[in-house]
Amino acid sequence: MQIIRTIVWIAITALLVAFVAMNSEQASVNFWPLANGAYLHLQWPVGFIAIFFFFLGAVPMWLLARAGRWRMNRRLAALENSVRAASQTLHHATGEPQHSPGPDDSTES
Repeated sequence: MQIIRTIVWIAITALLVAFVAMNSEQASVNFWPLANGAYLHLQWPVGFIAIFFFFLGAVPMWLLARAGRWRMNRRLAALENSVRAASQTLHHATGEPQHSPGPDDSTES
């Protein structure tokens, strides 16, 4: 599985390098207005601009998805713990031994 992941990352990297190489002409980017009416002005290759702003938009969504996944994992763990605790309380209250039926146990009379 690791070799497939490595091949995919190499392919993605090659595509990004090719994209930047094909879009190497300079473009001006105005970032912030200054006090004298001008802008903070940078000349970047178009490929870098596209990749930079793609990641600038993708990172917050990725972080939001990770936070949601973390929250659901915590919720699932809490529910599993409450079911486990309720099961142990039920077995202690009835006095039954904790025995889970196996494949040889039959319930027929």
